[in-house]
Amino acid sequence: MAQDKTLYIVDDDPAVRDALSVVFEAEGFTVESFSDGDKFIESASRKHPACVLLDVHMPGRSGIEILKALNAEDYPAPIFIISGQGDIPMAVEAIRNGAYDFIEKPFTADAVVQRVEEGISASNRTTLDVSGTFQGAEHLTRREREVLTEITGGASNKEAGRKLGISPRTVEVHRARIMEKLGARNAADLVRIVLGH
Repeated sequence: MAQDKTLYIVDDDPAVRDALSVVFEAEGFTVESFSDGDKFIESASRKHPACVLLDVHMPGRSGIEILKALNAEDYPAPIFIISGQGDIPMAVEAIRNGAYDFIEKPFTADAVVQRVEEGISASNRTTLDVSGTFQGAEHLTRREREVLTEITGGASNKEAGRKLGISPRTVEVHRARIMEKLGARNAADLVRIVLGH
């Protein structure tokens, strides 16, 4: 496990921080919680936890601004965005800015623990990486390369999501970004680009 199973919780609501802390400490995590983004960024730049739970609505810096400040696309730990039901466009924006996935409120303790465990194990897993020799490869993030490896291997969004521990909707967002970055018109085009044909 990365950094001895430390989990960072970033939420301005003390009730949410306390509830999540109790749940994850019971699962053997060391929990550090933050009520504002600046203190979190300061700590997260010095030490990398195994996982981060970040509320999208924060006073001062929003969850999106925090992701940008952390350069989340290249951050070594998965960052889950916690969002309410009306925040789906914002959650999609968070994924575009490097969030690993989003967890929708209201959620159960079991569901959030399972998602975090899957995220950590997927991040620690070394998968067959797509070769970095094709045109535009340098523009892809680590997560986009993982998604690309799955989809060029023939996995559906659902299968890729299950393997990587993210939702099919998150795979769709990454897939769209990969195609845009590589200038691919469809999946066949994408495979041709990766294979260098």
